[in-house]
Amino acid sequence: MDAQHSHGLLGPGDPSPIEVLNPESRAEVLLVCEHAGRAVPHALKGLGVSDAILGSHRGWDIGAALVARRLAEHLGAPLVLQRYSRLVVDANRPPGSPTSIPEFSHGVEIPANRNLTTAQETARVTEILEPMDAAIDAVFSTHPRRAAFSVHSYTPVLDGVPRPWHAGLLTRRSTETADQLIASLRRQDPNVVVALNEPYRIEDDGDWFVPHHLEPRGVPHSLIEIRNDEIADEAGAARWAQLLATAISDVMEALT
Repeated sequence: MDAQHSHGLLGPGDPSPIEVLNPESRAEVLLVCEHAGRAVPHALKGLGVSDAILGSHRGWDIGAALVARRLAEHLGAPLVLQRYSRLVVDANRPPGSPTSIPEFSHGVEIPANRNLTTAQETARVTEILEPMDAAIDAVFSTHPRRAAFSVHSYTPVLDGVPRPWHAGLLTRRSTETADQLIASLRRQDPNVVVALNEPYRIEDDGDWFVPHHLEPRGVPHSLIEIRNDEIADEAGAARWAQLLATAISDVMEALT
């Protein structure tokens, strides 16, 4: 199912901001992929950056959508995906925060994000971020959801610093669900290197899905981060989708 869009920033030739798979599913799990796409509205002329930048970890989460789609198939769960590049507006950042519409991304200037007017910033939020928020709220309202998970990926080396983990499970107020996922992943593959709250931490000023949607609802959750060299192709994505499907099923069984 595609969400319809308005004709302000997004024109008739632009894709709808979100895609929702299995919207009518009664599965008790919600899946989200905020950095699934790298589209840029035609009006923004590629943001003034190269295709290589948009295709890198700066522009989207490489492999995350592949994993999320397969995971939704395994679980029969609803999945909300964001189609626009995180450089247009980041769907997992609070609106108005410095990283919501970044002027720089890991040393690279984003020319189309400099000196924006309030109206220009508002258009990106209302036409791209808010439809995703509405879709998430709609999935929660359609059927009861007992847990929610967001699928992300990260670059193996950032600013010259290697990240040794194959995956990280992020959480904040309660680690129980993340700990259960980690335990299941390690049972399935003792060689997997997985850690709690690596390589990032969830913060009010740097995250949106968990603080805005999940913590207020009291829903068990975790933000799933996978190193992108693990899931850059179909085979890797399939492997991690299977691992995570089993791990999430283990979590759901423990909730009963």
